[in-house]
Amino acid sequence: MKIAFVGKGGSGKTTLSSLFIRHLAANEAPVVAVDADINQHLGAALGLSEAEAAALPAMGAHLPLIKEYLRGSNPRIVSADTMIKTTPPGEGSRLLRVREDNPVYEACARPVPLDDGEIRLMATGPFTESDLGVSCYHSKVGAVELCLNHLVDGADEYVVVDMTAGSDSFASGLFTRFDMTFLVAEPTRKGVSVYRQYKEYARDFGVALKVVGNKVQGRDDLDFLREEVGEDLLVTVGHSDWVRAMEKGRPPRFELLEAENRMALQALQDAADDSYAHRDWERYTRQMVHFHLRNAESWGNAKTGADLAAQVDPGFVLAEELGAVQPA
Repeated sequence: MKIAFVGKGGSGKTTLSSLFIRHLAANEAPVVAVDADINQHLGAALGLSEAEAAALPAMGAHLPLIKEYLRGSNPRIVSADTMIKTTPPGEGSRLLRVREDNPVYEACARPVPLDDGEIRLMATGPFTESDLGVSCYHSKVGAVELCLNHLVDGADEYVVVDMTAGSDSFASGLFTRFDMTFLVAEPTRKGVSVYRQYKEYARDFGVALKVVGNKVQGRDDLDFLREEVGEDLLVTVGHSDWVRAMEKGRPPRFELLEAENRMALQALQDAADDSYAHRDWERYTRQMVHFHLRNAESWGNAKTGADLAAQVDPGFVLAEELGAVQPA
């Protein structure tokens, strides 16, 4: 299943996503983690040194390889140059799977050992000086969206994406690629304003959204969040000595995380599992096509010089059973 962590800058979403990834690894679940934040901090939160985190390959730098691999033998895509971030798979496309080895993972993913297992970590890459004034962060997360469009995941597999702060994912269909979106919100007016923005944008697309209250220090904070977000409030997280130690680069073993916070992480997993159980693969594919056609009309056709609507395979539905089949 695919899970996103979102929220305003400084809300603690990277910390929460890293804790959730550690929790899944402790439960022996296969995990692909993706750092899609403009500020690349997930690697450090998972225990990498600054040098190791900086050495992570940027997905955007490998976009030609990603496109060529995913195109496969799809006859509707005449060349990798005509693929854009929203290009959907069709008959002949190569699909990614969480547990497999493939050229995309070889180029873009690196193993990260944790206390209770190992996960794969991918990163969009930081916003560099050469990007200033000539590109936006959509060009970075485009590689993530393309991979998610071509990824077949199962009920016991997890793709966890630490998203960039704010509403950047709404610039395309990226926000519809997730079975569950966890919005990390502090008990402040600014914290809940981001929630309202996501709620409004996501309402028409059936996006599953739950709020994780962070930095909750007492009853007043809890009452404030309940009043502002209602039933969307799933769990709250308070002070953690374990997290403070982690932020100093000296985390204890994960099994020593406070019991109440371990319970909160299990509640997140239960909510994600339940949401995946109700995934409508036809709607999932239909939304993918919807945003591809919108992007094609607004900028894609002009940029590539091709009719990108012709890339849509009307008889193709992405489905879990396709994960057992590798196109030629």
